[in-house]
Amino acid sequence: MTGDDAEELAVEQALALVGGRNQTRGRADDQARDRANDQARHRADDRTGDQTGNQAGDQMPHNQNPGAPADPHPAPCTTPSPSPALPWDRARAVAARAGRGGPLAVVRLPLDRALGHVLAEPLAALTDLPSFDTSAMDGWAVAGPGPWTYEEGVSLLAGVGGSPAARLPDGTAVRIATGARTPADTTAVIRSEHAHVDEARGLLSTRRPVVTGQDIRPRGQECRSGDELVPAGTVVTPAVLGLAAAAGYDALPAVPRPRVDVLVLGDELLAAGLPHDGLIRDALGPMLGPWLRALGAEVSGPRRLGDDAEALREALTSSDADLIVTTGGTASGPVDHVHPVLAALGAELLVDGVTVRPGHPMLLARFAPDGPHLVGLPGNPLAAVSGLLTLAEPLLAGLAGRPAQDAYRALVHADVPGHPQDTRLVPVVHRAGRAGGRDHVAPLRYNGPAMLRGIAAADGLAVVPAGGVRSGTEVEILDLPWAPATPWTEGCFT
Repeated sequence: MTGDDAEELAVEQALALVGGRNQTRGRADDQARDRANDQARHRADDRTGDQTGNQAGDQMPHNQNPGAPADPHPAPCTTPSPSPALPWDRARAVAARAGRGGPLAVVRLPLDRALGHVLAEPLAALTDLPSFDTSAMDGWAVAGPGPWTYEEGVSLLAGVGGSPAARLPDGTAVRIATGARTPADTTAVIRSEHAHVDEARGLLSTRRPVVTGQDIRPRGQECRSGDELVPAGTVVTPAVLGLAAAAGYDALPAVPRPRVDVLVLGDELLAAGLPHDGLIRDALGPMLGPWLRALGAEVSGPRRLGDDAEALREALTSSDADLIVTTGGTASGPVDHVHPVLAALGAELLVDGVTVRPGHPMLLARFAPDGPHLVGLPGNPLAAVSGLLTLAEPLLAGLAGRPAQDAYRALVHADVPGHPQDTRLVPVVHRAGRAGGRDHVAPLRYNGPAMLRGIAAADGLAVVPAGGVRSGTEVEILDLPWAPATPWTEGCFT
């Protein structure tokens, strides 16, 4: 099998792995549609319980009282009621585990297409680097002690001559360019600025002591053939591309980027122009695609479906993405169709609500044991950001083979109020310590669920536990995929 054939086979296998997932997506349509309304009643009852204390335990069926005779024609509720909302850290762990649930596909990508992907295998050196002894400077290759004789007009240049240079006898020198192969028995390279040439006598001397091996890059100085250069799971950056090329690679084994569809729900949303007559601009459609791409995904253009349950069902069943992200419709209002449609399609709810503010109505669902996932984001913009970082980011990291974001803690430079029971995610910006003080983060204003002004100036989110924190307390920080480009966040935001 040729290299091209192997690459095509790998691509076909990767496409088969993700493409076959959708075949089971509509398998329960007929059976589950009848139970969708009953599940919605279960969900409303459970959420009422969650709001009054998240009580757990066995429950009687909702249509049956204790001691009453069984209904001879019970409603076809064959799935359990949703679990109570999960704590924030547990919800992230569930999302991360879901992303790592299946084997990773592997494709071989040419170097010019591999940027931003994740290496599926360790990158091992295909040759010694450098592969021969080379000069690190423009100057003179010398052998033995000086002064040295030289031959006028003779130079060793990089890339000229495929065979090793001839042996350099003791007491002789030859001009050499950076990167050129050094002759056998070369003692050192003398930089041009340190050399003195006596043209009349044909002698070369040096203004500084000569140390054996100076300004020579010996073969294998950077690595030996077979050495691991970077591990699997490394994101391919421009520097990784350069290293791979230097080590002899033309293509890299990579994990395909997860494919994401974005579905924007809500009849009240405008795609252009000023808000008017109770209609508002869609802030999430323009924001989610670039954000998800920054998390390593291939994202289609947003589809605006309005509040139409059938349009949502059709979009879900026709998608061939690895992840579908919806905005809005995750609560239990009269036009919140996400839960009923997921129930009708037989989707498994892995996370149904998270004890975090903003963003507690977020959800994570799976259409088949190895199938595509859906992350349902709340409709409020900052609440949607909370859902992205709580569920979509760890899920996509697993699907793309990326390492999870490392948790770290930082001092917060202000009191930060908390929710009585839930975690809060608060936009913050990093500040350098002054006069020997420690670096810290400052919370930003405009952090309500519907506001984006604070997060637009932020470079992270502080994970604030229930009850809040006092100034000088260390809090966990979630980094955003970028940092503010301009230092204008002081004053009007802090």
